[in-house]
This record gives sequence, C-alpha cells and structure tokens, in this order.
Amino acid sequence: MKIQKSIFCFVGLLIFYLKGIQNRIGRFFLKYLFKSVGKNVKFQYKDIFTFRNIVLGNDVYIGPHATFLAAEAQISVGDKVLFGPNVTIITGNHPIDLRGKFIYDIVEKMPGEDMPVIISDDVWVGAGATILKGVNIGRGAVIAAGAVVNINIPPYAIAGGIPAKIIKYRGQKTDLEKHEIIIYGEIKTDFNYLD
Repeated sequence: MKIQKSIFCFVGLLIFYLKGIQNRIGRFFLKYLFKSVGKNVKFQYKDIFTFRNIVLGNDVYIGPHATFLAAEAQISVGDKVLFGPNVTIITGNHPIDLRGKFIYDIVEKMPGEDMPVIISDDVWVGAGATILKGVNIGRGAVIAAGAVVNINIPPYAIAGGIPAKIIKYRGQKTDLEKHEIIIYGEIKTDFNYLD
C-alpha cells in the first residue's frame, strides 16, 4: 500500500511539474502577442486574451481562467497588480438599439460602445470579478470577489457588489500618505477626496 501511494504521489508530482513547464513555454511565446508586457508577468497560457490591445506592467499575476477582451479599446494594467482566478475584463458592448437587424448580425460600433479599461499600480482584483468598459481603477484599490465594476474606483478604495460600490478605504488619509512615502519615496496620490 505504501509503495502504491508513493508511485501515485510521484506520478502526480510529475504531472504537476510537466504542466508547469507547459505553461511557462506557452507564456514565453504568448507574451509577444500583447501590445506590450513588462517583466515578471504570469498568466495561464490557456486563458483568453485579445492580445493586441492589452498592455501589462511589471510584476503582474493573472489567476487562472481569465478573460480579457479588448476588441477596439485598450486594457492597461499597471505594475504590481494581482488578479484572482476567473476575472473578466471587457472593453466593449454590442449595439442593441439598431432596428431591422439581429444583434448577432450587427458588426458596426457606435461611439462609446468600446472604451478603455485602466487598472493602476498596486491593485488587487478578487476572484470572479468583472470589470466593464470605461472603468478606471485607482492605485492601491481592492476589488472584492464577484464584483461587477461599472464605475471608476478611486485610489485605495475597497469596492464590491453587483454593481460595485465603494465599501471603505484601505486607511485614513495620513496612513495612506505614509504608505506612499514608504513605497514610492513621495506622496503620488491627491488624497483630498478622503477629507
């Protein structure tokens, strides 16, 4: 029984290791499809990306089963950003007010139907969150698991819900200013919105 368990453990570890190699090789080649990609970016090679309109900064981790769709507008992700599993970002909509055509057959876009998504540095997006067109997520923000974000999120805000609302902030103004001095060497955010 112990020998059988040892063999199964060995085979399991071997499969795990080989899948890791496969992912690293796939990621190595797929990085060249992005509009631009920084250093130390990790994603699953099987995830769904419209590469040509996606910009990723340095030290970005995208959890498994991500879907980043940027048909015409751009998705920009800053540095030191974490995405949990099953995160979706979509920069566009389909027109629904044209008469005489099935939605499936409409290919032309109206102004405002595709808008960029900007995610600043030091953001954490929880598992299963969805970020929709035109959203700007500020530095240091946290998006709760399962949130549907259709509004801009200010720096250091914690947002969650469907649709997402600001729940609270990651600290008081003075705490966040100290945080930025430690991290960046200076205060980079205008915290007047916290007064």
